[in-house]
Amino acid sequence: MRVDQRLYQNPLTIFLLVLVIPIAGAVFSELIMFDLPGNEVQDLLGFMTVTGLTSSLLSYAFYRLGVLEWFRSLRWAILMVIALLVLMIFLNVWVIARFTFIQNHYLTLTSVLLVFAGLSALTIGFFASKTMTDRLSKLSDATRSLAARDFAIRLKISGNDEIAQLADTFNAMARNLQEVEEQKQQLEQTRRDLTAWVSHDLRTPLTSVRVMIEAMLDGVVDDDATVQRYLDSSRSEIEHLSSLIDDLFELAQLDVGHLQIRMQRASIRDLISDTLGSMRLKAAERRINLKGEVSDDVDMIQMAPDKIQRVLTNLVDNAIKYAESGERVTLSAWRVGGEIRIDIHNSGSYIPQDVLPRLFESFYRGEGSRRRGDDGARGTGLGLAIARGFIEAHGGRIWATSAHSQGTTFSFSLPQTQMRN
Repeated sequence: MRVDQRLYQNPLTIFLLVLVIPIAGAVFSELIMFDLPGNEVQDLLGFMTVTGLTSSLLSYAFYRLGVLEWFRSLRWAILMVIALLVLMIFLNVWVIARFTFIQNHYLTLTSVLLVFAGLSALTIGFFASKTMTDRLSKLSDATRSLAARDFAIRLKISGNDEIAQLADTFNAMARNLQEVEEQKQQLEQTRRDLTAWVSHDLRTPLTSVRVMIEAMLDGVVDDDATVQRYLDSSRSEIEHLSSLIDDLFELAQLDVGHLQIRMQRASIRDLISDTLGSMRLKAAERRINLKGEVSDDVDMIQMAPDKIQRVLTNLVDNAIKYAESGERVTLSAWRVGGEIRIDIHNSGSYIPQDVLPRLFESFYRGEGSRRRGDDGARGTGLGLAIARGFIEAHGGRIWATSAHSQGTTFSFSLPQTQMRN
């Protein structure tokens, strides 16, 4: 295949093919369709060799000079090619006819027919070139629009040739660029929102701690009870700052794929029991009925216990935080095929359907995620994004459903097979 390509790319080879093929075709047709005397066949071959050599040399000269590249329009270049073809055909046939026909009447008739055929070919060539150039003009206009950042531009070009295929490729490129631009705008908006959120969450506790420390230093507060209360509040705000910084660092590791998890065979039943035990006091304080339901076939699986424990704690804590007094929160676990399915159901809260798809997005937070709980604690608003990262690192998935009459359920599944870190 490589040898053939080299041969076809050689101008001398092309020149010989252009010269030999027409002559061979003419001789073959003469042998099949006509019965000329031997001397006339020799004369015909001689005439065809001379005129064919002249035509080939002329074509090669146009090729070497790059004549077609002089035109500013593809339409005129195509018409120029057609005109040259007509001219070569006219000269070849006229010269051969001039030396073979005896009567001038037949030579004149042949010349008239050649002129008629040439003009007809130019007419057909004009409309054929117009079809191609019109489509290329549409492609050119669309490319300029795309360069001007109009990523919604699309081409509607009919046909099955290379121009239509190029239009399809252009449309695919425009769609990809539009998606990239939308993602870029979304990331930019996320960056601005993140800066505002982090600034707010950092500034609020820092301001609170500064005010309380200044009050104690200036002697505004001097009784032991108030001083102790200020110290406790300062410690709580500092713990919130530390939690926020840890969450941001962990989320950054998730986003760049540098999170290290240590997989081991552990009991998911024990993790659920520990989570329920640590959350019972908080649930009792809010008069929330907290209970767990674990299927008998749910036990040892391959996982990172510390990460799954954090996911369970985060989801149960959120369910208790947003449940109304007197409602119930249920943690259920059972086996579904080759996976372990875990649900955390809150019977008293509802999340709008348009919010559900965005709950686990990085840095997405509704206003409720920043509110202070009854115990004075504030969430960082990053827990669900981190939970999603942990579950996906295990090869699982996490989602949420909500209905007015049934409440809200956060669910995730974990495979039983070990995943790579």
